Amino acid sequence: MLAVFGKHTMLLDGDNIRIGLNNNLGFSEEDRVENIRRIPEVSKLLNDAGIIVLVAAISPFEKDRENAKNIIGKDFVEIYVNTSLEECEKRDTKGLYQKARQGEI
Repeated sequence: MLAVFGKHTMLLDGDNIRIGLNNNLGFSEEDRVENIRRIPEVSKLLNDAGIIVLVAAISPFEKDRENAKNIIGKDFVEIYVNTSLEECEKRDTKGLYQKARQGEI
C-alpha cells in the first residue's frame, strides 16, 4: 500500500487476484462472472477500511460492471480503456489471447 496525500491505496489486478483469492477459477463465462463478482466484494471491504482501491480487470460483460457498481456504491468510478485487439495481442505476455483463439480458454 502506498500513502498519497494521506490516503492509502491498493492495486488489484487480474494476476494478483487469480494467484490467491480466485485461484480456483478458470476462464469460462461462469468463472469470469464469479471473478468479477469477488473483486468488488474485496474492494468494498478495503474501501470500508479507508483504502482507495484501483482495479485493473478485463470485464467484457456490462451486467458484471453494473453489479460491481452496486456492490461498491457511490465511490465506484469506471474507466474504460479502448485498446485494439491487435495491440492487446501484441502486449499479451502470457499468451492468453492465443489460447482463446485456439479455444483453450
